[in-house]
Amino acid sequence: MPSRNGRDTTREHLRVLADSLASRGVDVEGVVARLKRQEVETPSWGYGNSGTRFRVFGQPGVPRDPFEKFEDAAQVHRFTGICPSVAIHIPWDKVDDFGALQQHAERLRLRVGAVNPNVFQEEDYKLGSICSSDPRVRRKATDRILECIDVAKATGSKILSLWFADGTNYPGQDDFRDRKHRMEEALLEVHRALPSDMRMMLEYKPFEPAFYGTDLYDWGISLITCQKLGPQAQVLVDLGHHLQGTNVEQIVAILLDEGRLGGFHFNNRKYADDDLIVGSINPYELFLIFCELVAAEQSEDARVRATANAVAYMLDQSHNIEAKIPAMIRSVLNVHTALAKALLVERGALRERQLTGDVVGANSKLVEAYETDVRPLLARVREELGCPDPVDPLGAFLASGYLAKIAEDRKEGVAAGWS
Repeated sequence: MPSRNGRDTTREHLRVLADSLASRGVDVEGVVARLKRQEVETPSWGYGNSGTRFRVFGQPGVPRDPFEKFEDAAQVHRFTGICPSVAIHIPWDKVDDFGALQQHAERLRLRVGAVNPNVFQEEDYKLGSICSSDPRVRRKATDRILECIDVAKATGSKILSLWFADGTNYPGQDDFRDRKHRMEEALLEVHRALPSDMRMMLEYKPFEPAFYGTDLYDWGISLITCQKLGPQAQVLVDLGHHLQGTNVEQIVAILLDEGRLGGFHFNNRKYADDDLIVGSINPYELFLIFCELVAAEQSEDARVRATANAVAYMLDQSHNIEAKIPAMIRSVLNVHTALAKALLVERGALRERQLTGDVVGANSKLVEAYETDVRPLLARVREELGCPDPVDPLGAFLASGYLAKIAEDRKEGVAAGWS
C-alpha cells in the first residue's frame, strides 16, 4: 500500500486537477464513471512463452496450462481493476472440460473472453487454411472455427476472433479471386452458425507470413467481407497490423461511422507487427485513437454511439524479453491513461475551432488534453475499484511476491508456449 503521505499528496493533486478541469467545463464525475466502466481483455497466450521467428525464450514461472494462465490474469485484474476477461486460443488452450475452466475463471473473478481459432500452425496450412486450394484443408479449418463457436457457447463467450495467415509468397502461386471466393464461402458458413448474441471479428494484416499477397490485407477488404457476411461480422483492428505511416485513427473513425468496428488488439510497433507494450513507442497515436472512440461514444448518431459502446478492448502482445505479468500491467495502465486523456478533450471548443478553420487552435485543444497529468484521476478510479495500491499498481505487484511464488511452484512440468 502507498504511504499515508503518498496518498495525501495524490489527493491534493487530484483536488487541484479537478478544480482545473471544472474550470474548463469538464465533467469530472462523468470522466471518473467512464474510466471505472472501462474493460481491457488480456490474452492467455501473452502469459506463456513466446519469441521471434528464430527462438522462443523461456521464463521462470510461466503457466503450464490454461488454468494457470487465468491465475496470472487474475493478478493483472487485481492490481488494475479493469481486466475481468481473458481471451483464449484453440487448440493452445484446449481442455477436457471447458465448464471447469469457466468455473475456475469465475472463482478468480474473471470470465472467458474472445475465442480465437488457430488455423495457421499445422502442416496442412502451409498454403492456407480457408483460402487453400485443397478442399480437405478448407474443411478442416472451417471445422476448427465451428469448434470454437462450441467452445464459446460452453464458456459464455460472446466473441469469435478470427485472424488468418492465408496468402501467397509468389506471383502465380494461386488465383487471387478464387482465394477470395473460398474465404467468403467458409466465413458465410461460420456466420450462419453464430448464436444470435455472438459477434465474429475479422482481423487483417498487410503481410507476414504471406509476403506477396495476403488474403485479408487491410481494413478495406475486412470491411467488405464483413458487409457481405452479415450484421454479426465486424472488423478487428490490431495496432501493429499496418504499413508505416498509416493513419490508424482515421480508420477507426471510418469503421465507427460504418457501424463495423468490433474491437482492438492493442499493442505497439516500431517497424511492423512487433507486438510491443501498448503505448511504448507512440503513446500519442494511442491517445488519438481514443479521441475518436470517445467522440463516437458522445455522438448524436445513435448507431455510431452504439457501435462505440460495444467495442471490445483486447491486448495482443508478445512479451519476448520482458516479464509477462508486469508487461501486461504496464500495457493496461497505458490504455487507461490514453482513455483518461481523451476524455478531457473539450469537445465543444474543439468543434468550434474546427468549424471556423482555426487549425492551430483545434490542434491545441488536443495537445492540452494530452499533456494533462491524469495520474491523480486514475488513482482515484483505482481506489474506488478496490485495487491494492491505486497510486503504483505495478510497483505493488512487483512487491507482492507473486513472481517468486510461481517461479517456485511451477518448476516442474512443461511451460505453455507457442510450440
